[in-house]
Amino acid sequence: MGIFTEFKEFAVKGNVVDLAVGVIIGAAFGKIVSSFIENVITPLLLKPALDAAHLSKIEELTAFGGVQYGLFISAVINFVIVAFVLFLVIKGINAAKKKEVVETPAPSGPTQEELLIQIRDLLKNK
Repeated sequence: MGIFTEFKEFAVKGNVVDLAVGVIIGAAFGKIVSSFIENVITPLLLKPALDAAHLSKIEELTAFGGVQYGLFISAVINFVIVAFVLFLVIKGINAAKKKEVVETPAPSGPTQEELLIQIRDLLKNK
């Protein structure tokens, strides 16, 4: 088998395609979260604090003459929002999976206890 054929088999496997789709959607979702923070969270919730510090963006916060801790705070806010949204998505998926699971009927044979009793009785008779 040639290297091109092997690569083709690898590239079109479901896992690779799923991973590529996940990465692309994750990048788009990251842009949405960044926009949400910059255009909604910062103006609505952080505006008074930023105005008091004479700043327009949280990323501009600095200390000790150059330590940009505002970038860190922004990254933490991004992470919390992404983690919360992913939590909600996974919670919804798990709830949907629970509804899909149908209870399987119990097997119509002897129970484990009955089998153990039969084995015990057979061993006593030996």
